[in-house]
Amino acid sequence: MKIGEFTIEQLSEGFFELFEDGTFQKIESSRLDNLKDDPNIGKFTSAIGIDPLLIQKSGKNILVDPGLGWGLDSGSQYKKASNVVTNLDIFDLSPRDIHYVILTHLHFDHAAGISRVSEDLKTEPTFPNAEYILHQDEWDYALSQINRDIKIPGAGYKLDEMYKLIAEERFTFVDQEIYEPVDGVFAIKTGGHTPGHMIVKLKDGDNSAYFMGDLVPTEYHLNHYSMRNIDIDPLQSKKSKTLLLKQALKEKAVMFFYHSLFKKSGKLSRDPQKKYILLKP
Repeated sequence: MKIGEFTIEQLSEGFFELFEDGTFQKIESSRLDNLKDDPNIGKFTSAIGIDPLLIQKSGKNILVDPGLGWGLDSGSQYKKASNVVTNLDIFDLSPRDIHYVILTHLHFDHAAGISRVSEDLKTEPTFPNAEYILHQDEWDYALSQINRDIKIPGAGYKLDEMYKLIAEERFTFVDQEIYEPVDGVFAIKTGGHTPGHMIVKLKDGDNSAYFMGDLVPTEYHLNHYSMRNIDIDPLQSKKSKTLLLKQALKEKAVMFFYHSLFKKSGKLSRDPQKKYILLKP
């Protein structure tokens, strides 16, 4: 998809069940054909997609939230699982071609794909030439959660494979509210879902787009707030979401969603009842 000078590709790791304890299980897409008739999905689990975003502009390749990365590790049982690396190959890109990786937050369904374990059991960066961008507040909070009994449902933090990348100074820790690593690419701190959660805005002239991370994880969440039991600060989430959606509507922006099953992107508009809807970009 072209938005101004940006070329944007929505990648996909597939469809997953997220269980109440934060574990994931890959599911076949055929199970989504009759979700209402499935006795299991929705009772103890949620069905979600995992869709990283590839942004290209002026010779720079930017990846937002590289996903679970299943199938990359030598010991993984998901050898045939799709992952961001196999997705990149479709566009004739290798992991070495990625210049920046922006992490909206560090929950492992968004961030586990930043590293891999080699055949000799060494942690390696999945994207060896990339600068990893993360808000300082997110890293500080993630560290504070180590060995704590977390009561909030969701993916949670798994930091073991990140320490080496931190030690190798591959991360840029952002402390600004707005950070612009590439002209027209803005990482904006929202907080709410996690203390250091960021969204990504793209701006080129009158053209704009938003990748909302887990602030608005699917198209369903445009008009419904069902994250109260998942967000660290529900009030901040609702405030950030309200302000950003109003701005995106004003700009007639294209929205990209990380966890949607069906409508993964669209141009934001409103129906006669003033509810947000998505139009074809």
